[in-house]
Amino acid sequence: MEFGIFDHLDRGEGSLRDFYAARLRLAEAYDRAGFHSYHLAEHHATPLGMAPSPSVFLAAVAQRTKRLRFGPMVYCLPLYHPLRLAEEICMLDQMSGGRLDLGIGRGISPIETGYYGVDPDAAPRMFGECWDVVLQALTRKTVDYEGAFYRFKDVPVMFEPLQKPHPALWYGVLRPDSAERAARQRLNIVSNAPLAGAKRVIDTYRQAYAAPPGTPEPKLGMNRFVVVAESDAAALDIARRAYRTWYRNFHTLWWKHNVPPSGVVYPPEFDGQVEDGRAVAGTPEHVAETLGRHVAEVGMNYIVCRFAFGDIALADSLRSVELFSRHVMPAVRQAAKAAE
Repeated sequence: MEFGIFDHLDRGEGSLRDFYAARLRLAEAYDRAGFHSYHLAEHHATPLGMAPSPSVFLAAVAQRTKRLRFGPMVYCLPLYHPLRLAEEICMLDQMSGGRLDLGIGRGISPIETGYYGVDPDAAPRMFGECWDVVLQALTRKTVDYEGAFYRFKDVPVMFEPLQKPHPALWYGVLRPDSAERAARQRLNIVSNAPLAGAKRVIDTYRQAYAAPPGTPEPKLGMNRFVVVAESDAAALDIARRAYRTWYRNFHTLWWKHNVPPSGVVYPPEFDGQVEDGRAVAGTPEHVAETLGRHVAEVGMNYIVCRFAFGDIALADSLRSVELFSRHVMPAVRQAAKAAE
């Protein structure tokens, strides 16, 4: 059982300079606390994501941490030139001493990719071709490719990743059919589905997964809002207020275009997230008991926490991280081991 971090890097209060500085302080805290990896979202033209170039922010994370792995969740591949992206991936992996986790996807919002001139109907094919080229560039000395969107002939590759054959691969999964595809490719996954949906995703993954004996199981993660404080009331007060800002940030573009979000539905209040198992707030004992129960029910081996969202104060996030690492991590690990 391991623990990670997910960050939309959605906009809170204050200047952007102070906002980025606070998130980097949190990255240092995640590193000290022993979290496995920091997963950063990519979004555009919305306060939901203030890291439209994940590589830029992750380069700073690499310099501020020593053990923490990190990576995009996900690079929106239709928005990238594949050769340029492969070079960035290699640079980040080399500069960090091989700590990059590589999340890939086509982008969840057709509004955002549409601003960049990407046809939503073409995005899945662009994703597939872009990934084919990136994978070539990470594992070969030349790139040769002939596709509908990308064509390359005998392009020399000057970079290589430190991790061989390439950094660990990650994919965000909401539905069982996506879990099955990810299992066939042996990708690590993170699901943002409610509790029942997350169980279907992970059950489907394990049924479809096949690997040689002795191969370590990929990380099968569940992404959750988490606030830990000295009392349940204090934690809920922080979480409810911050979540309302996050909810507005998430829906800004969808409301602007008067269309519903693609593929996901979020309740307008934090308590709704608690009810469907996508959030927990309370004392360390309450949080540990809740997550331990979720582990037993869903069967994940990786819990991905959102400690920073909306207008939550840096001090509150740091306190959550401290209490979580000191009390919740060991208790959940013990519960998971007992359930094996």
